[in-house]
Amino acid sequence: MIAADETFQGSYPFAPHHSSAPGFRMHYADEGAGPVVLCLHGEPTWGYLFRDLIRRLSTDHRVVVPDHMGFGKSETPTTRSYRLGDHVDNLEALVLDLDLTDITLVMHDFGGPVGMGLAARHPDRIARVVAVNAPTPFGQEDLGAVLAANAAESPWFRWIARAHGDGTLEHVLGALDFTILSTLALNGFEDTRIISPTWIEAYGSAFRTPEECLGAIGWARGFATGAHTFETPTAEVRAGLADTPALAVWGTADRTLAAGHFLPLFRAAFPRGLITELPGVGHYSLEDAPETIAALIRQFLAGTTTDVLRGRSVAA
Repeated sequence: MIAADETFQGSYPFAPHHSSAPGFRMHYADEGAGPVVLCLHGEPTWGYLFRDLIRRLSTDHRVVVPDHMGFGKSETPTTRSYRLGDHVDNLEALVLDLDLTDITLVMHDFGGPVGMGLAARHPDRIARVVAVNAPTPFGQEDLGAVLAANAAESPWFRWIARAHGDGTLEHVLGALDFTILSTLALNGFEDTRIISPTWIEAYGSAFRTPEECLGAIGWARGFATGAHTFETPTAEVRAGLADTPALAVWGTADRTLAAGHFLPLFRAAFPRGLITELPGVGHYSLEDAPETIAALIRQFLAGTTTDVLRGRSVAA
């Protein structure tokens, strides 16, 4: 776990906050005031991924950025499974603890399934959805087939299956303090100019011991063993959320989550949602194109409002 006051040479200068509501010490950044933007990271990153977005949106929004259990500045309990359901439970507890409403979800990687799990349980709290290279599973009939097809093509998911089969998964991911750069590169970022000692330290220092790698190991193992269970919304909730303003931003050089597989899932969940594809931008698109993505999200926020009582989206 990264020290709460660590800023990585000022690149993550945000005051630390913690909640014990999820049953462990969960860290989150909480910057600015106004409508809530809730940013959810994936594997094996943490809130650091959103550092540029926090600065840009917190001028007129309240930007809340939790670190999932086992990642970043949050604790890594040894008694939890780190399956998807655990992460949804944790996020739900945090949102209820902070009483967040009128939420714009901004999701990356497995933050997508976690955020959509929250939306299935508390659709009344969700005002907008933004998927940035993030799956949006929401009861689509072909979800299983899409996940299987993507896993067959993705170097990351193929490696997980192979490493689990030969018994090396825990060994490799248990040394993420040394292998963080190769792990990030396998998943995919294109702009190597971002690599610096501070950048590597920021992402690697959450995983200094094998015990601190349980979050990353657990998430990967869950896919290898089929242990992750996606939240299934009711037909009423699914129909209601379909009218929620939604935006997908996808770096099409993503080697982990292919746009051809996951953008149709987004379209099925949000038939009127907006889609922007970014050629030459990889899986960690918020590292490759932070300014472009921030501008797209700000334009989306400015151009939509939500009539929560009527459950319909309205152009501003």
